[in-house]
Formats: sequence, C-alpha cells, structure tokens
Amino acid sequence: MSEGKRVALITGANKGIGLETARQLGKLGITVILGSRDLAKGEAAAARLRAEGIDARPLRLDVTNAADRDAAVKFFNEHFGKLDILINNAGIAEANAWSGNNTSAVPPETVQRVFETNLFAPVALTQELLPLLRKSPAARIVNLSSIMGSLTLHSDPKSPIYNKKPMAYDASKAALNAFTIHLAQELRNTKIKVNSAHPGWVKTDMGTDAAPMDVVAGATTSVALATLSDDGPTGAFLHMGKPLPW
Repeated sequence: MSEGKRVALITGANKGIGLETARQLGKLGITVILGSRDLAKGEAAAARLRAEGIDARPLRLDVTNAADRDAAVKFFNEHFGKLDILINNAGIAEANAWSGNNTSAVPPETVQRVFETNLFAPVALTQELLPLLRKSPAARIVNLSSIMGSLTLHSDPKSPIYNKKPMAYDASKAALNAFTIHLAQELRNTKIKVNSAHPGWVKTDMGTDAAPMDVVAGATTSVALATLSDDGPTGAFLHMGKPLPW
C-alpha cells in the first residue's frame, strides 16, 4: 500500500449495498476490505472488484463472532497499522418484516437475534477498531441505519412509514442511531466523524425487487459520509445529504 493511501472496512460487503459501496470507494483510490461471513463469497466479490482495477481484499468477518472481530483487529494492525473508514453495513431483519405490524407476535429470540447483528455487533466492532481509527488523520465511521429507525416518523400518522412496523428491525436501527449520537459526542474533539446513513429503499435481498432504487444509488449516502471533508457533519442521520428526523 502506498504511503498515505486510505483503507476502508465495509461489513457485509460481498453483495448488495456493501459491495457497491466498496466499488465506489475503490474507484476513489481507497483500499477496500470486504468483510464477509462467507470467505469464499468475499473472495469472489473482491476478485470482481480487482478486475475493475480496484484494490480490494476479502476478510472473513461474521460481525457477531468475537473471534472474527479479534482477527479483524489483528489483520489491520499487521497489514495497515490504521483504519481510515469503518462502514457498519451488515444488517438483518425478521422474517416477513414488511407485512405490517408484528409487535405483539415477534418472538423475543427474534428480537435478540436482530439486535445481535444490527446493534451489539457494530458497537463491539467499532469499539475494538477505535484504536486503529484514532491513528487515521481523519477517520470516518458510518452506521447503516434506516428511515425505519426514525421514532418521529413512526409516531406520525401522516408519515409514509406509519403503517410499516417490523418491531425488531425498527428498534435495532433506532438503537443504532442512539449509538451514533453518543459516540459522535464522545469523539467531538477528535478528527473522527460518526454518522448514521439511510441508504433508501434499495433493490437488495432485504429490500426486494419492489424497491425503487438500485444499489448504485443506494450506496451514495454511505460513500459520501465515508469521504466527508473536515467541515462535514458528525452525529447526524442523513440520506443523500439531507437530514432525517430521529
């Protein structure tokens, strides 16, 4: 790696928004590390990006696995000695999440499983990688949230999401937003910026083919927040440059 070249870790990066985020960052000359639960899929995705001239490398990373997180810290220490960009992109939803309001029926173990991936894992991974992020001249942390985590919009009967309430997913994203706010405040006197991104309703395995946006558009908010200038926001919840209500 050339001196001063930025390096980014994107979790859940072997497909969908994560892969496209890696592609767009890679085209900016950033080395992209593709975190993937399935290393073979990560290797295949990295190979596709390298064929496009991007410096892309796979990393086995199940974000809910403590040993994988420890190995990721060791990987960045050994190969780069720093981390410039962390994009907590990996996420899941409960089954039949978009069918309406499932609050009275969603099993507690489902809530636990969704929170493990969408909140507890990003918190743990970020905390463990923070010493490496502090070594960057201007680190950026991007938490992939969702408009579905907006308590303001969920409580407004006129909101477009009012009638869609997958409780485990929504609550996990609201909690992830709280993590963004709290960490940004703690790091406010550093060069590190922490923001939540709503990518939009995107054609992915989770978003389904009914979504109006493709992954190219869906990755733009993450890329913009990952490459913010020094006068950019921190502790914000944004979609394509526009703030969203918490």
